[in-house]
Amino acid sequence: MSEPIVFANARMVLPDEVVRGSLSVADGRIAALDAGNTATGIVDLENDYLLPGLVEVHTDNFERHLMPRPKVQWAEMPALLAHDAEVAAAGITTVFDALGVGEADPESLRGSTWTTTLATLDNCAQKDLLRADHHLHVRCELPAPNTIELFEPFHGHPRVTLISLMDHTPGQRQWENIEVARIYYTGKKGWSAEKFERQVAHAAVLQSQYAEPHRRHFVDYCRAHGIALASHDDTTIAHVEQAHAEGASMSEFPTTLAAASAARERGLATVMGGPNVVRGGSHSGNVSAAELARNGLLDILSSDYVPGSLLGAVMRLVADDIFTLPQAMATVTRAPAKATGLDDRGELAPGLRADLVRVRMAELPDGSRHAVVRGVWREGRRVL
Repeated sequence: MSEPIVFANARMVLPDEVVRGSLSVADGRIAALDAGNTATGIVDLENDYLLPGLVEVHTDNFERHLMPRPKVQWAEMPALLAHDAEVAAAGITTVFDALGVGEADPESLRGSTWTTTLATLDNCAQKDLLRADHHLHVRCELPAPNTIELFEPFHGHPRVTLISLMDHTPGQRQWENIEVARIYYTGKKGWSAEKFERQVAHAAVLQSQYAEPHRRHFVDYCRAHGIALASHDDTTIAHVEQAHAEGASMSEFPTTLAAASAARERGLATVMGGPNVVRGGSHSGNVSAAELARNGLLDILSSDYVPGSLLGAVMRLVADDIFTLPQAMATVTRAPAKATGLDDRGELAPGLRADLVRVRMAELPDGSRHAVVRGVWREGRRVL
């Protein structure tokens, strides 16, 4: 048995309130919470906030480190360690690394095999080199001809606990506005106008041929292996109805208020992007996360492509009087843990994992406050 650790003089963010007091940890679990003014402890938090470790269900950050520029491949181990350090510094103790499968270009990450990457992840975890607890979220691009083939390295892998079904065919879902899609592909990916038009036409052909059979394949796979299923970019009520019938537990980034409302009615947790909250809207021109929150339709926040946006989004929701601090924290802790079946974490409560984050609120010149991560513990062991 390990020596108990006491975190004293903390402002503990509990499910329904913020309580000043102390928290004790034994053998990697939360042993007890004590309210009141506690003057002594092994770790004096000096009145900083003590939060549950953040649970991130969808981040492209690992992919960004693996390919920091188009066509520039980075070695797997340094990419993983840099990604891991970045998410831990953002207060994330449980991360679902979102890796995409299905892409016509064999030089792209999502068009090539993930075998070496998975081996690197397993090796680093086995050698205790990682700060966060890493799971896998496989993003399956349904219209791509090679999606099932590229999924093969993930088949039966114990870290695969979430699969999402994607269809980025321009003209629907995320890219319902074709002009927004044009700006994205010609800007970020550097496509010419001619290439964009060719790809749009070809994408429609691929969708008609592959999307439905691939969808059936992965829905059946999730059912057979007990893996959580998420829909992606639901736009219409019909999209949500289909996802619900297939057993999805999450609706990722619904693009309309109607889709988010339909998800709530059918018991799907709605996932929106932290950058959407921080920036004040969707970069694709879709419904804003704040609007969903105001309508009681926001369940989970994902950092998407900026790990630090999770705490930033929490602070923005609180500053805008949309959520209380406990309510906002639930979207990045308890709710994502529950949606992915991780019942051993997600809040400060006796018996749960001692995944903890120390945060100090820094006052900025404009009068706003910024959450600064000052310490991170995973299962009672300090990792940052």
